[in-house]
Amino acid sequence: MKNYRIAWLPGDGIGPEVCEAARMVLDAVGFSAEYLPGDIGWEFWRKEGEALPERTIELLRSTDCAFFGAITSKPAREAEQELTPELQGKGLKYRSPIVRMRQLLDLYICLRPAKAFPGNPLNYREGIDLVVFRENTEGMYVGVEYMKPPECFYQDPGFSRIPRDAAISIRSITAGASRRIVEAAFQYARKHGRRKVTAVHKANVLRMTCGLFLETARQVAAQYPDIAFDEANIDAICMWLLKNPHNYDVIVTTNLFGDILSDLCAQLVGGMGFGYSGNIGDRYAVFEPTHGSAPKYAGQNKVNPIATILAAKMMLEWLGETDKAARIEQGVARVIAEGKVRTYDMGGNATTREMAEAVCRAAA
Repeated sequence: MKNYRIAWLPGDGIGPEVCEAARMVLDAVGFSAEYLPGDIGWEFWRKEGEALPERTIELLRSTDCAFFGAITSKPAREAEQELTPELQGKGLKYRSPIVRMRQLLDLYICLRPAKAFPGNPLNYREGIDLVVFRENTEGMYVGVEYMKPPECFYQDPGFSRIPRDAAISIRSITAGASRRIVEAAFQYARKHGRRKVTAVHKANVLRMTCGLFLETARQVAAQYPDIAFDEANIDAICMWLLKNPHNYDVIVTTNLFGDILSDLCAQLVGGMGFGYSGNIGDRYAVFEPTHGSAPKYAGQNKVNPIATILAAKMMLEWLGETDKAARIEQGVARVIAEGKVRTYDMGGNATTREMAEAVCRAAA
């Protein structure tokens, strides 16, 4: 039995509580690992000016994968004001740790399932089973922004309509990154017996960037004639997912659209207490619940840990521990179907720990 090395990054707010719940379930199914704690989050930003210290990056590079809880983040001005006095005024800029991890480690796939477990009172409809593939390294999240465009920009006639006091963000889309995320979606569909892949875009307006993504998606789709392929504008699919969620199966899209769309899909199956994801590259991966740090609930032992438990299930799948992963998913399904243990978001009064204990018993 392999003893894995897992970078353990609970983070802020409720992160440590839900990560502890996931650890309980991992132990219950007999997963053998060394959990190596890593420094990450808001307090390290305040005290060191870096929410993802270099020592944590080195930890990531020396482990099999990472498990991530939640991070508190605030707008730029608020973030700067919360630095310790000796760090203020030094021009430090807050950078999202999870976005940095994705880019530093080339975790180009953000895989986010959205499955309606039978018996969940929060399901929008029963039988929903979607998977979102979000490109994870480029798009609007490349981090290139300007409070005012540089003067050289105005040499391009296209900038004639942009006021000189505008804030500007750069959206970068490449054929290479588009191709590999679409290929990952089709490979997943083929491996898991999925019937259709839908490419989501806004090429009728964002003609260059979304146009490149869409054209690349069409080229990749032609190589998978056994899997149906269709296309949808981002605004239209938000409407159609609410009307006909069963019409969709695997969705692939760009970074910002995927961020928004995957939260919508999570709400279809119960909300952020059920939303989880894997940030996956060719050699490394980081697994996480997709909710925030919810500081107002920190320390209260009341939030729903199912998203984090399912993130742990996904981690085991990626590591090849498929039997243990299946036991976790079956345990979660059994607890939800029985309806005896429910956290506050599900209309019950079970604590975070009580929910984890119930899943442990069902998965053991």
